[in-house]
Amino acid sequence: MDFSISEDHRLIREGVASVVRTFGDDYWYDRDEDGVFPHAFHRAMADAGWLGITMPQEYGGAGLGVAEAAIMMHEVASHGGGMAAASSVHINLFGPHPIVVVGTPDQKKRWLPPLIAGKEQCCFGFTEPDAGLNTTAIKTFAQKVPGGYLVHGQKVWTSTAQVANKIMLLTRTTKLEDCKRPTDGITIFYTDLDRSKIEVRRIPKMGRKAVDSNAIFIDGLFIPESDRIGEEGKGFSYILHSLNPERVLVAAEAIGMGQDALRRATKYARERIVFGRPIGQNQGIQHPLAECWMGLEAAWAMTMKGAWLYDQHQPCGAEANTAKFLGARAGFAACQQAVLTHGGFGYAKEYHVERLMREVMITRIAPVTEQLILSFVAEKVLDLPKSY
Repeated sequence: MDFSISEDHRLIREGVASVVRTFGDDYWYDRDEDGVFPHAFHRAMADAGWLGITMPQEYGGAGLGVAEAAIMMHEVASHGGGMAAASSVHINLFGPHPIVVVGTPDQKKRWLPPLIAGKEQCCFGFTEPDAGLNTTAIKTFAQKVPGGYLVHGQKVWTSTAQVANKIMLLTRTTKLEDCKRPTDGITIFYTDLDRSKIEVRRIPKMGRKAVDSNAIFIDGLFIPESDRIGEEGKGFSYILHSLNPERVLVAAEAIGMGQDALRRATKYARERIVFGRPIGQNQGIQHPLAECWMGLEAAWAMTMKGAWLYDQHQPCGAEANTAKFLGARAGFAACQQAVLTHGGFGYAKEYHVERLMREVMITRIAPVTEQLILSFVAEKVLDLPKSY
């Protein structure tokens, strides 16, 4: 087994870092204060070609795999931007994957190049207030009409809808009670975010203020048939293509934030003098930080294993879910310990670790809860009875 870092991966890390490092702590502090989308950062990443790292080369992308995307997102999250930085570009990597997998050549030509170039931004209308992670229970309905579909419904936790001009929308085209299987009758669309038919309400939240989350209300949105992705009623199977990569990327981001917080904590521990000695000389400070390093390194190994399996077209559900679970927990533990290491100053915004702790929390909640991951592993790996 080869644990060396390839030259290509090293160049990706250095290339991404050269962009990310130009946006320092002050930039991300200001975005956390004013809640303005990081347009300059998004533009810089687009101009450097990173938004298309996983997209097909024929449409302007780099055509690389999940391993490369994980390295990219790990670097993005490692330099103070946290989830505000990560989420502003994350959505481009595997969110639009149904277009790549089942989109027509015309759809790919119309939709992918503007996303890669950063000229268009997409939000995702998947989650609903009464469905949560039970995707088959969504109620947003697309009724077939001449030339397309008429949509009514509601979505929640739709990120970037304040700035997006496109939406990938998951709907029912057959009611659940009329389907043979719960996963039938779900259709996916990629269409214009028509604000005359879609009301967007921002949700105030704990962290990642610069990347908005929203409740959206859809009332009579017309979607032309040419904006439907794949076959009607087959949408559930299409979104499955992006689930494992997303778990790997979230893991990489959580680990990046944790390692950023750990660097800040160890620097502070070396420099902070109390009772005539650096606090980092005390084992009560040393040991928790050392344990955080171990947890982060172990989680990164599982993250790269999950990415490698996906890129090799091998089953990776258990590994991708485990990476997300371990990465989020390790990242959170490191951010929390960084705050505690700073003592009272950890509570002050000027040291930035409190912001990282707020930002990393989302990785423990989304896109799938820890409890569902544990249930998945229990059922699929340990062959225990399904519990839900």
